[in-house]
Amino acid sequence: MTIARITEVISSSPTSFDDAVQLGIQRASLTLDNVRGAWVQDQKVVVENGVISEYRVTMKITFVLND
Repeated sequence: MTIARITEVISSSPTSFDDAVQLGIQRASLTLDNVRGAWVQDQKVVVENGVISEYRVTMKITFVLND
């Protein structure tokens, strides 16, 4: 029997939303075993002096628990 769990991760990048997602999954994979998927729940930007300085994503990451 397989049991999965979901955890929330917030990640950011100065480059793009795609990069923020990639960095968040890479970092989560260092701590969590068996990462199987992610759902981007929210996207936000930080604006400084009228320019986007940071892209942020909130993700739900699914991973399978070890036996």
